[in-house]
Amino acid sequence: MSMATADYDDGTIRCDDHGITIRRYYPWGAKTIPYASITGIETLALTGANQVRRWRIWGSGDFVHWWNLDPHRPKKDTAFVLDVGRRVRPTITPDDAAAVARILTEHGQGRWGRTSAH
Repeated sequence: MSMATADYDDGTIRCDDHGITIRRYYPWGAKTIPYASITGIETLALTGANQVRRWRIWGSGDFVHWWNLDPHRPKKDTAFVLDVGRRVRPTITPDDAAAVARILTEHGQGRWGRTSAH
């Protein structure tokens, strides 16, 4: 098994050549999503009406967005909702949102179009 070099890793979110790994997604571990499995990405500002969402430390409050365990989320202002073709969408808050947006855009190669704001 070869180890891919990480393009980004903040301890919670890791992006490498194969996909994105969301640590502490499940109580028992991480979830890895190959870039090819992502059908869309939505940028979600955690301000204004969505400010209450920054207090979702783990789990789901609406049975659509699934937030990995991130105790630093209340200090963050941007989330990414990953559409993987299922009802429940992994929602992440990387420490460096701009870096992850750039990496996701590069790996999307135009398949995802523009990210939409909520």
